Amino acid sequence: MRNPALVRTFKKNVNVRAPSEARKERLYKYTFMVPAVLFLTLLLIFPVAYTVWQSFHDTKLTNISAAQFIGLDNYIKLFKDMSFWYSLRVTLYFTALALLFQTVLGIGLALLYNAKFFGRGILRTLAIMPMAATPVSIALIFVMIYNPDLGVANYLLEQFGLPKSLWTYSESTVIPALALIDTWQWTPLLMIIALAGLASLPSDVYESAKIDGASAWKRFVHITMPLLWPFIASAIVFRLNDALKTFDVIYVMTQGGPGLSSTTLNILLYNQAFTYYNTGYASAQIVIFFFIVMAIAWFFIRNRKVEWK
Repeated sequence: MRNPALVRTFKKNVNVRAPSEARKERLYKYTFMVPAVLFLTLLLIFPVAYTVWQSFHDTKLTNISAAQFIGLDNYIKLFKDMSFWYSLRVTLYFTALALLFQTVLGIGLALLYNAKFFGRGILRTLAIMPMAATPVSIALIFVMIYNPDLGVANYLLEQFGLPKSLWTYSESTVIPALALIDTWQWTPLLMIIALAGLASLPSDVYESAKIDGASAWKRFVHITMPLLWPFIASAIVFRLNDALKTFDVIYVMTQGGPGLSSTTLNILLYNQAFTYYNTGYASAQIVIFFFIVMAIAWFFIRNRKVEWK
């Protein structure tokens, strides 16, 4: 027969030791994670904190140790600086054009490559190759393509009976020309995400719509886009952050010219920090630019579930 006293003692020891062992196991896991978490936290927090600190000081790149606290003077100067607002407008114009081109072409290519046909895998592979190219090499290639006299772009326009363009050498066409380069490189990213979304869509909904006599366009507008929009919105947020921060291609091709027509905020920040050595003022611009990027990204994230009619 069982001894009731021994049973109670055993249950008591199990109830005491089990939680204790579980706590020790969790503690060991967290202990191994602490160094990595601290390193990543410092790696992220220090640059941000140092940038904010500099934005409240009058600092020069040539003499950081002689920083003087000036409070909100850099921010007051920034809001009165017309070059900042002009650069912001150029940045938003470039970003809007690039996202528009990439979204339309990305969805179109995804619908094309979602269909089954011979050689689809090879064409998909070729389509994503531009993403593997480095920005500087892309810029150098398009410098030759956009050459008004010897470039391939104007040669193709002439073949279709269209007038030549100055491309990046004209204030009116430089931003669209740069947006086309960004579109060429990053449309495959939108295409890949859209393809993943199309692969997850239920087929029975389309079959029901076909039975009801819905045309291909109505199926696209009322079924495909509402179900695909969360994927597209996520892709737009990814590309939005990258497009707003585009620097290398623009700097290599135009250095912000002609005039100031392609001087985005990134070019302006670079000039303030490394040409004029005004690191304090450049830091204030970075802080404001950060909040602008976060606000735009928040808008798209919040509107991921839009109602399609």
